[in-house]
Formats: sequence, structure tokens, C-alpha cells
Amino acid sequence: MSTSPYLRDPDVQLMLRVKDGDDSAFAQIVERFQNRLIGIFTNMFADNALAEDLSQEVFLRIYRARQGYEPTAKLSTWIFQIANNLASNSRRSKGRKKEVQFKVSNSGSQPVQMGENNVVEKSGLMPTRQLDNVELMERVQVALLDLNERQRMAVLLHRFEGMSYADIGAAMELSPQAVKSLLSRARENLREILENYVT
Repeated sequence: MSTSPYLRDPDVQLMLRVKDGDDSAFAQIVERFQNRLIGIFTNMFADNALAEDLSQEVFLRIYRARQGYEPTAKLSTWIFQIANNLASNSRRSKGRKKEVQFKVSNSGSQPVQMGENNVVEKSGLMPTRQLDNVELMERVQVALLDLNERQRMAVLLHRFEGMSYADIGAAMELSPQAVKSLLSRARENLREILENYVT
């Protein structure tokens, strides 16, 4: 078997330990990705309870798939591929709630959503007139919800996770060129939506 180019990814190394039965490595993966997933899902659906449920479901799927895991991509790409699939299916299965809770080392840190400054700062949108920061944050979040689901996910992965077109394409099962077009249309739509507020 040829050596995977992703073996140097520390997250992949953690997942390989999970595959070998190391539950403490799984707890570390939960700790690294929990807040990021909750942030993505919160901005996808504007529903904190649903965001927490979906992030728990992502970890449940990772754990179930651990024995067949092969490092064919960065771990983050695989995790966000699962998240994207769940986001796409969530409207159909919204009534289903999982009662599974994963225990993370109790460092007193609460799950956090993407902060006010984060949303504005990472949206890449510079209004022509300065709005109050909280007001602008709310407008950007509302504007994100006006995008279609695929555009919203692409924007969140690109802006908040800093993922490349290739990695977003792998997570969303699209070509890098399709991701580029999706992001371009999303930026145009966001600009149009926000123009009413900032001109």
C-alpha cells in the first residue's frame, strides 16, 4: 500500500489512533472540531439546538466509521464532507434528535458560536458606510441565510475554515472550478442583499 500524503496531518494521526481503539484520541478530535462544527451549523440554520444535534451526529458517524477509516484526504475535509451531507439531509430528518453525548475533557470551556467580530471580519464585506458592529453582524448573518444552502456552506468553509477551493470541492463533491463559481455567485448575492443596508 502506497504511503498517504496526508499522514503528516496531525488530525489524521489522531484519527488513525482512534482506528486502533484509542478513545482519548477521539476525545481530542471532538475537542478540536466541536466548536467549529457548531459554528458552521449555527450559521447554516440559525438554530443553536439543531447545530448542536448535527455536530453530535457528525461525531457519531466518525466514530462508527473509525474501523474502516483510510487517510485519503485531510481529516478536516472528511469531517466537513460529513457535515455537508448532514446539512443537506437535515431538512428531511429534522424531527430526529440524537441523545448521544460525547464527554470532552472538562476544561470549563463552553461550546461557542462564531463571535460577532468573526462574522463581520471574515465575511470580506466592507460596507460603504460604517454600521454599528453588532448591527452589521446581524445583517451579515441574515444575508447568509438568504443564500441557497450550497452557496452558504461554500462561503462558511472558505471564510471561516480557510479551506482551499480543492478542499471545499472534496467536502462538497464539486470540482474546484465549480466551487469558484459558487463562491463568486454567493459574493454577488451577498453584495446585493447588503447593499440595501449599507448605501
